[in-house]
Amino acid sequence: MDALPSFPPGFLWGVSTASYQIEGAVHEDGRGASIWDTFAHTPGRVRDGDTGDVACDHYHRWPRDVELLGDLGVRAYRFSIAWPRVQPGGSGPANPRGLDFYDGLVDALLERGIAPVPTLYHWDLPQELEDAGGWLNRDTAYRFAEYAAIVADRLGDRVTRWITLNEPIVHLAEGYAFGNGAPGRTLMFEALPAAHHQLLGHGLAVRALRARGATEVMITNNCTPVLPAGPGPEDAAAAALYDAFHNGLFLDPMLTGRYPELPGLGDDSPFIHDGDLDIIGTPVDALGVNYYQPTRVGAAGADSPLPFEMLPIEGVPQTAFGWPVVPGGLRDLMVGLRDRYGAALPPIYITENGCSTQDVPDAAGVVHDAARIEYLDGHLRALHEAIESGVDVRGYFVWSLMDNFEWAEGYHQRFGLVRVDYDTQLRTPKDSYAWLRTALAAQP
Repeated sequence: MDALPSFPPGFLWGVSTASYQIEGAVHEDGRGASIWDTFAHTPGRVRDGDTGDVACDHYHRWPRDVELLGDLGVRAYRFSIAWPRVQPGGSGPANPRGLDFYDGLVDALLERGIAPVPTLYHWDLPQELEDAGGWLNRDTAYRFAEYAAIVADRLGDRVTRWITLNEPIVHLAEGYAFGNGAPGRTLMFEALPAAHHQLLGHGLAVRALRARGATEVMITNNCTPVLPAGPGPEDAAAAALYDAFHNGLFLDPMLTGRYPELPGLGDDSPFIHDGDLDIIGTPVDALGVNYYQPTRVGAAGADSPLPFEMLPIEGVPQTAFGWPVVPGGLRDLMVGLRDRYGAALPPIYITENGCSTQDVPDAAGVVHDAARIEYLDGHLRALHEAIESGVDVRGYFVWSLMDNFEWAEGYHQRFGLVRVDYDTQLRTPKDSYAWLRTALAAQP
């Protein structure tokens, strides 16, 4: 395989993880319950009844994980902070032991020259807030801003780059619209208040972080190029509607000051208050984009509860998750965002990109994950093409450092550069880890 092309000097290379997926220790040191604790312990919600109670035991084994980061040669580590570890009930005073954990992690990263990039919310809402309505309740946005201020007060002397929310569209869809993730609600388009309140919380948090000296604040969205299933007007209209829901719902109000046209969403929506869009449009310094795959969309069938239908992309490889592998989709997405938002589009970081593969150790315990190497190589080349075409991309984070709890799939999907034996917690770097370390060492 040829060496990767050279990315711009100062390009930020990193890897990503998330708190509930790796930390474990859900009942230790004052941590409260999250919606994912509740969801995972509800029979039938997660494959094989798996939970994040132990996960990768990162809460106790983080020094080893920091060693792996250092040996890999990344310059940044994107992790998330568990809100219920910092504020067990989602409001009130901070839990000092929870903050102590992240304080020690940040110091250890900095000692190795690795920039900490914390995400304040990666779907593990304190259960007490969900009991009061969760993101359907406007008050949760204000509680989120208070939580952001607490974390920044403790870590802001060393952390300058922050992410407010991770993939609010996925949290909205899976958690509130379709019920496949926590908190498990099935409201379809009636879930839209949860979108607005996440965005409101984001805007309020940006202001709280700026007031505490943050120099770079962003949000991370899952974005996808949307492909009409056919040439007809019905498929085109369905694809446009899905694009508005998946991409525009969380980007348009931030970057253009208005929402896209969607059922149940308009100027007269009772959950949108005067001044909300000004808060939501508080300027960000960058945009985090998570890319995994394009989405092919057609007109809905007669029995569909939705006005669009997602269809398979045929003739391309698939990941172990069954997701289509289309590296060029990343280039097309970057160029499309630039063309869509123009000067309003801030610099971009790819904050997640990776794949689940069939990772089976050989007799010596080595994982030869050639499919992951090919995936990463192809997507990085596509990203370089986007940069060459003038898109301002500042960094790239692989999902994920290590195998982890993959939400409703439990431990059946492995996305890591490092294999985790969940019985022994042994960490074993895969071939992809060695490939990336070599690739990064050759970058300027």
